[in-house]
Amino acid sequence: MADQAWRRVLKDSLTSVTQLADLFDFDPQPLLAVEAQYPLKITPHYLNLIETVGDPIWKQCVPDPLELTHDGLIDPLGEENLSPVPAVIHRYPDRAIFLVSGSCAGYCRFCTRKRKVGCPGLALSFKELRQGIDYIAATPQIRDVIFSGGDPLVLADSVLEDLLARIHQIPHVEVMRIGTRVPVTLPQRITEELSVLLKKYHPLYINTHFNHPRELTAPAAAACARLADAGIVLGNQTVLLRGVNDQPQVLLELFRGLLKMRVRPYYLHHMDLVQGAGHFRTPVSVGLKIMYHLRGRVSGLALPYYVIDLPGGKGKVPLVPNSVRRRGDTLIIRTAAGEDVEYPDLPA
Repeated sequence: MADQAWRRVLKDSLTSVTQLADLFDFDPQPLLAVEAQYPLKITPHYLNLIETVGDPIWKQCVPDPLELTHDGLIDPLGEENLSPVPAVIHRYPDRAIFLVSGSCAGYCRFCTRKRKVGCPGLALSFKELRQGIDYIAATPQIRDVIFSGGDPLVLADSVLEDLLARIHQIPHVEVMRIGTRVPVTLPQRITEELSVLLKKYHPLYINTHFNHPRELTAPAAAACARLADAGIVLGNQTVLLRGVNDQPQVLLELFRGLLKMRVRPYYLHHMDLVQGAGHFRTPVSVGLKIMYHLRGRVSGLALPYYVIDLPGGKGKVPLVPNSVRRRGDTLIIRTAAGEDVEYPDLPA
């Protein structure tokens, strides 16, 4: 019954800008061409978080004519060239992404895979999923498998468990992870039955995707609590988005709130070079200033890595504010309060 309940909620999602125009005062006509190329889906829960046209929640889920510009890259992380089989992205030697779903509970306008997630005819077949499992089983250096998509948690419990069980039984796979935004957009999906299912497959980690403090709702907190109570370690990957969360106070509130929900801020992603999402990008200097502002103002537990995922599949690189310089064998280290302190170092 719980499985049916969240599916009914998902079925009630808003999927057209004309529907949205019945609820908010705006002209949907300029957005129809965007919707035709990049699908729209907003769950009832997430729709209720929108307060006004153009607010931080609106920007993340409602089409924008700027999405039809040709800035950026269609495949910004070079994933197509790193896919030995359609369901697997193998970028780092010891870990692989397993693409188990082609859809999400809601479609983010800045998605790295917006070229295909939710698009008709691009969902992976059962045969392609089995090829992915076979590839992982035949590649002993893979120790860590990240379930991704789309969103793995929009799969039915029976399908998700079948995939988890098949990967879990591969001897050289030591860790599994799931990347999901459903605690944000569809918290009803995190049922007790799902928590019991996931608990069977430890060590299992889940990375959520909260981007703004207004997403830290009571239902989202309850969903994360169910997962944490099942022994699942929760992390969060936030994307730095212009006009959404590119202010220090916004991210400070978000990261503190996540810790209260037993979700550790893991990454602050600089916006990928996604085609049609350039209007979300900020200068790197903005991210560095935010990270500098957060130092000393939040616990180290609440301080994520600020990273750029380099184009062409070159991998993630952490970025840090310039806090250390050298004078001979002495380091000059700037504290969170802005004071320069001398620290004796060993000769290089």
